[in-house]
Amino acid sequence: MPGSMHLSVTELRDFYATALGSVARRLIRRQIRKIWPVTNGQMIIGLGYATPYLLTFHQRTPVAALMPAHQGVTLWPPEGPYKAALVDERNLPVADSAVSRVMMVHALEMSEQGEELLQEAWRILKPEGELLLVVPNRSGPWANRENTPFGHGRPWSRTQLEKLFGEVGFIPQEWHPALFLPPSWRSLSLRFAVPVERLGARLWPAFSGVHIVLARKQVYRGLPAGEEARIPARLIPVPSAISLRKGRKNGT
Repeated sequence: MPGSMHLSVTELRDFYATALGSVARRLIRRQIRKIWPVTNGQMIIGLGYATPYLLTFHQRTPVAALMPAHQGVTLWPPEGPYKAALVDERNLPVADSAVSRVMMVHALEMSEQGEELLQEAWRILKPEGELLLVVPNRSGPWANRENTPFGHGRPWSRTQLEKLFGEVGFIPQEWHPALFLPPSWRSLSLRFAVPVERLGARLWPAFSGVHIVLARKQVYRGLPAGEEARIPARLIPVPSAISLRKGRKNGT
């Protein structure tokens, strides 16, 4: 069964510092590069814990990492200037139709308001803007192993995602399965990660560890009746969750 709903930013960071986390990042990043081979300077907003994958882009295009309050925030990138902020996932500090691309990693499965989170992504995207979603596959082995972040929160099937996209106003464009390597710490498995990935994508795509989905904003989606307009807060990078808490105690 899936593990706890939320993981802290420290737990997520520590996973990607392991051998297994490094391989998982490499395999997922291979697919992301196929989906977005060029950026043309378009800003990318990362939601959740997307920094391991935003690193692919941050030297050549504007990026910002928005981390939900339940997760916490970390300094990123380490060399600065910092581009990460702690946010309310139901009211992102980004104006309507402001960005062309949103990358969502370790977000939907960790959220207790998944539909609202996707609605916020829809709101901040420009017409025909793109959402790149990485989410645990309900049928994959990674969703049942708590030694990785993909074994926490709510995993999703393709059918469930298609239904949710339709309700929120996204049209799926591409599906890229990834993580066919068993979620094991054995170095022998890690050494053959890429060949296993290629074989799995050909032979058993339904049992990937994660779904990587490219979806496009449906511009003629209507708003729910009675939905109130929200004015997002100004985006201000927060150096750390600890300093944020201190500021609140001091009344700043």
